[in-house]
Amino acid sequence: MSEFEPNIIGFFCNWCSYEAADAAGRAQKSYPANLKAVRLMCSGRIDPQFVLEAFKDGADGVLVLGCHPGDCHYKDGNNKALSRFKLLREVLISFGIEPQRFKLSWVSAAEADKFTAVVNEMVDSLKRLGPLHV
Repeated sequence: MSEFEPNIIGFFCNWCSYEAADAAGRAQKSYPANLKAVRLMCSGRIDPQFVLEAFKDGADGVLVLGCHPGDCHYKDGNNKALSRFKLLREVLISFGIEPQRFKLSWVSAAEADKFTAVVNEMVDSLKRLGPLHV
């Protein structure tokens, strides 16, 4: 029997987190290929419908990455992302989706190592949980 490989959808801020992913690739940092990246201009633009659709369409986990608080190119976009994240996490829990399947983290453009660590940590966590059955 093959080992479970989770399907992860990542929503990344264009200015920081997407650049960190790109920097990790340029530096040939190793992280699993389980992640499908979606670039948003700002993590504050994450629409709850995006997350719900990702889970509906088969994602085992959803990762939202944005600029560190105080460093948002749009001033308070990451604060909006955090507010939405907290509310949406409660909705997902009420649907029976474990909170570990939906993660928000702050990763700047200069943090390629942190980017790979966050992705690796999420993959490991989802492997322990197994496939999403909703």
